[in-house]
Amino acid sequence: MSMGPMDKKTMHAGQIGFYFDQTRCTGCYACVIACRDWHDIRDTKVQWRSVIAHEWGKYPDVGLAYASLSCMHCSQPACRDVCPVSAIRKRDSDGVVLVDRDLCLGGKACGKCREACPYEIPQFGTGDDDRMQKCTFCVDRIDTGEQPVCVLACPMYALDWGPIDELRRKYGTVQHIYGFSLASEAQPSIVLKFQSE
Repeated sequence: MSMGPMDKKTMHAGQIGFYFDQTRCTGCYACVIACRDWHDIRDTKVQWRSVIAHEWGKYPDVGLAYASLSCMHCSQPACRDVCPVSAIRKRDSDGVVLVDRDLCLGGKACGKCREACPYEIPQFGTGDDDRMQKCTFCVDRIDTGEQPVCVLACPMYALDWGPIDELRRKYGTVQHIYGFSLASEAQPSIVLKFQSE
């Protein structure tokens, strides 16, 4: 399902995004662990990608579904619009939302980006350095033709990435899955596949 590194090496043309297939995710956390390892995230309170479990029903008719989520790299990022020091920007080449941590005022002094984000994605460390951090779409990898590490690590092929228009043509335009709904005003760059009961 996921495209190999050579398929997307020269892909940067317009907004890119993620695809998440809830029917395939087993909640193994491989994507989370790979992200933490690749980006050397040591603060256990910080999650650039997270897996959320959603349960429903009553015994013996019960269900369980997972959602693997990170920054949506929105077309209209609310975090960027409220940042008082313009520390958040979108790359022209592919729409990836990045933060300049040298400019960021930090969660204690500001934190407006997290308040504005409909998904509360911006993360702040617990130590002295509480400047904002989040998923970077592995720009260090995709700029050299490799996949984001979360996509590469998923053993069930529940994650994919690419131009958002291409992902929508391929997978559809589902707006919600168990435990999560898209906030349309931000125009999030993610495509979902819903797990039915």
